[in-house]
This record gives sequence, structure tokens and C-alpha cells, in this order.
Amino acid sequence: MMDLIQTYWAETLAVLSVVFGTVAATHAAMTKREVRSALGWVGIIILSPLVGAMIYAVAGINRIRRATLISRRALELDEIWRSLSLYSIDRETVAAQFGDRFGPMKLLGDRVTRHPLSSGNQIAMLSSGEETFDAMCQAIEAAQHSIILETYIFDRDVVGRRVADCLIAAHRRGVAVRVIVDAVGARYSVPSIIGYLEEGGVRVAVFNGQVIMGLRLPYANLRTHRKILVADGATAFVGGMNIRAGFTGPDGARDTHFRVTGPVVADILAVAAEDWHFETGEVLLGPEWGVRLDDAVAGAGTAVRAVVSGPDTHIETNHRLLLGAFSVAERSIRIVSPYFLPDTTFIAALNTAARRGVQVDVIVPSQNNLAIVARAMMGQFDQILREGCRVHLATGPFDHSKLMVIDRQWCFIGSSNLDSRSLRLNFEIDLEVYDRGLAAQIEDRIDRSLSSARQVTLDTLRARSLPNRMIDRLFWLGSPYL
Repeated sequence: MMDLIQTYWAETLAVLSVVFGTVAATHAAMTKREVRSALGWVGIIILSPLVGAMIYAVAGINRIRRATLISRRALELDEIWRSLSLYSIDRETVAAQFGDRFGPMKLLGDRVTRHPLSSGNQIAMLSSGEETFDAMCQAIEAAQHSIILETYIFDRDVVGRRVADCLIAAHRRGVAVRVIVDAVGARYSVPSIIGYLEEGGVRVAVFNGQVIMGLRLPYANLRTHRKILVADGATAFVGGMNIRAGFTGPDGARDTHFRVTGPVVADILAVAAEDWHFETGEVLLGPEWGVRLDDAVAGAGTAVRAVVSGPDTHIETNHRLLLGAFSVAERSIRIVSPYFLPDTTFIAALNTAARRGVQVDVIVPSQNNLAIVARAMMGQFDQILREGCRVHLATGPFDHSKLMVIDRQWCFIGSSNLDSRSLRLNFEIDLEVYDRGLAAQIEDRIDRSLSSARQVTLDTLRARSLPNRMIDRLFWLGSPYL
């Protein structure tokens, strides 16, 4: 009898393995956009149909379909958007100020991002955690109408509690406060900051937590990696910095954040409001959620565009815009990224620029907080070094900044890393900035980093032992999933 039961369950398991494996492999082959990604998942499923299908179900499927996004009308921004036409910049103005080649670049941005390039903005670079968190807390404390904050990680440490206390105090004095924290990022500290905020009366939403067997669990991919704070519809903060104490102190990680005022704040606010609506169903109506442009001067200030990316209607927006930027570069492309694992198309665009005589510099940390990513990057560097690009390992504390400057006048800054997660799987927000002054500030920061950096060459890669190089390439094979 026992043998019959064992045989029955073995046959049932075999049938389930075939069924689930076939379904998962078919789904991967039909829905993945890249051959390498599709082959990787199909290979995993074939090796172990049942387990592979389960892993694919958790980590491989895009469960977010945001076909109907909240409208600008729902945010009561119709009037604001009509007035924003006063701040629009045409292609001819961009070409006259920054060179003819940037005219088509402006047009590309219009068509790819579907967000306007506007004048009348002011942008300030915040170069440390202390400077960033001080500025954010000051903006929260000064707010009189509304605050919305969206972030990937919001730790319950000394920095997190400081920001949370400011948000709670704002709520208690009558300011409308909304906070969105990613479901994975919320678990970086235990207990979570979410309970602390809710106890203080702040309304909090957890982004993309899946309900499985009655439990609300975070899905491995499709995270909100955005870092947004908007106070009173007038001042916004974007960049790469999570809210955690690890970005402060002499030995803390480095990062770069930006404070922005002007018309682009309307787009930044709309992005956070869409994410809030997606998770809660609440439309942020009322005058408290209006955008205030009292100090913006049309035709003056800095030209800025919000670049919104995510695995929905904005898929690969950042990727497409960057490929266009590489094609118009004439003198230099300088990139700072903690995780540099782009796809072959991205690498080909950099290599093509290098072949045209453009000096391409990529700066990554010498000590990465993710060892497997550092290994994978070492396994890929030869692909750009062979074509004349340069790679530098920045010494000192881990640098989490995401910075790019082209020809000392075009900047790309924000939350996007240069890996598959940020370029395809995560929800990101960046800024495209035409401004020689900001470009000079970022270039100075890069120069300081390069002054003590170690350059990677083909010879240094080849000098690594064979076992090390094999391990590097092994992790590189998994780069689409890192």
C-alpha cells in the first residue's frame, strides 16, 4: 500500500513538473525582451522544471500592468499645465545654446519621455548625507500645505527617525502628508519605519507587496527605486540617496542628491502621485496638492526634464534616452555608477562613441557593497576597454552616486543605476539637465574622485588569476538577474 502511495505521488510530481515547467518556459520565451534573459530562464526551468518554475514565478514575471495611469486632471494640474507652456523650450533654442546636435537630442527626449523640457528651474547639488538630510528636513519643517515622499529604503535608524519625526510633526500641524516605501526596502531595518510613521498618524503605502496565501510579501523585482520628496508643490528632491544613517559620517557611503524648484516639480509630483494612486486608489485632489511657481521665470534658469522609467508604459525610457545622448557626444562622456552592468546595446553605443574619438570614462567603486556585482563588473569590463573606453576604480568609502555628464554641458542624474534592474525592472526617476554650471560641478566631483582612483586596463584584467577570472565571468552570466 505504501509503495502504491509513493508511486502515485512520484507520478503526480512528475506530471506537475512537466506542466508547470512547460507553462513557465513558454511564458519566458514569449514575454522576455532579450534573448539572453529568455534563454537563462528557459535553461533554469529545463534543469529543474518544478523548482525552476517556482523561482521564475517569484523573480521572473512582470506582475505590474499600469495601463491606466492617473491623469493630470485628477491631480488638479490642468491649470498648472496650461501655464507650464510659458516655460517650454523649443528645439531651436536648445540648438542655439548648446550646439546643433542637441536640437535633435531635445526632440528625442520629447518623443521618448513624453515629459517637457522646461525653463525656469533651479537645481542645487547636495554632495553628502548630512547636507541632503538637513535640506530635506528643512523643507518638511517649512511645508504648510502638502508633502509626498517616495523612497526605496527608509531605515528606522537615527536618520530615518529624524526624517520621520519631521513628517509626523508636519502631519500634526495640519499638512497633508503621504509616504510610499518600497515593500523590499521597508524590510532593510527591523522593526520597519512604517509602523513608526503610522503610529504618528502619517498615511503610508507599501509599494508592490504581493499577497501570497494570505500573506503580504514583497515581490523580488519591479521595485520602486525612486527617491522623491516634494514639499508644497514648490521644492522637490531627487537623486540616489536612500533614507538611512549609512550615508552619514566620515566612514559612511557617499551619494549625491539634488534639490529642484521650478516647473519640473510638477512632473516630479505627478510621478509620486501616480504611484500613490496605484497603491491606495486615492487621487490627490485639493488645493494643497497644487504646484507653486511663484519664483519661476520663463526663459531663464536651468532647462530640466523629468525622465520617468519603469516596467509599464515607461519601459526603458532611461535606456533609450542615454543611447541618444551617446550618439551626439563629441568630446567626453563621464559616468559614475555603483553598479555598471548594462546590456550589449548600451556597451556598443559607448564603444561607438569611443571609436569616434570621444573620451569615455566610467568610474565605479573599488569596494562595492555587493560583492557579486563587483565580480560581474570585472567580468564585463574587457568589452569596453578593448574599444578605448577607460574604467576607474574609485577609492575611499563606497560611492552610491549615479552621475553622467556629456561634453561638459548635458547631465543625467537621479536614481537609475546602469544595470538590468534600473534599465528594465525597477521604477526610476531621473533628470535630464542642460546646464554648463551644474555640469562643471559634477565634473569637479568626478575629477576629485579620479585623483585617487586606480585605472583598470586589459593588462590588469589579464593579470588576474584564472580562477578569479572564471568566477568573474560566472557572476557576469547572471548579470541580467543581479
